[in-house]
Amino acid sequence: MTKIEFTSNYDDLSTNEGFQFEFKCDRCGTGYRTSFQPYAIGKISGALDTASSMFGGIFSHASTLGERAKSATWEKDHDSSFIKAAAEVKGDFVQCPRCSAWVCREKCWNTSKGLCKNCSPDLGVEMAAAQSSRTVEEIWAHSKMAEDDRAMLKEESWREGVRATCPECGAALGEKTKFCPECGAKILQVVFCKECGAKLDPNTKFCPECGTKVGA
Repeated sequence: MTKIEFTSNYDDLSTNEGFQFEFKCDRCGTGYRTSFQPYAIGKISGALDTASSMFGGIFSHASTLGERAKSATWEKDHDSSFIKAAAEVKGDFVQCPRCSAWVCREKCWNTSKGLCKNCSPDLGVEMAAAQSSRTVEEIWAHSKMAEDDRAMLKEESWREGVRATCPECGAALGEKTKFCPECGAKILQVVFCKECGAKLDPNTKFCPECGTKVGA
């Protein structure tokens, strides 16, 4: 008895008229349909069925014999056709030794590594995909940033310093401001020289370190 090796990555399209199979890649789903192999007894049986419905009698008996003949040989011919179909597409598929998946050789097999591309992806493709993904992330990050927030992130804003609460009433300050919106008190901000970075006292007009005019 001959054992038939088979996989799960195929669909059986066989009918009473003949045999045909469709093999698919486990990774990308690309399908390869094998050539149709006619089933001669199936055609004879179909003709006998038609004659039986028209005339009955001897034709009905012949139809029964035809069905018996078909049932006795269909499985044998089906197995034989499957073996031929598997041989027909054998060169188009390869089984990965790591994950055991059957993948198409054309698109999903890394020839240089001897593995499928799930187990050993093309590095160039992965690098391009990673760069594109990072670019998209940065686009979303910048799109969520309001213009006021952009201004707050400028170097000058960081050097000037920002208070979170009013020094007089303790009210929270939602943005950089000169006066408290609750009590009107002046917000004393820490100021730094834009030229040399030296810390300046409030109301200073010129930097005592480099002489740069404050607010220029």
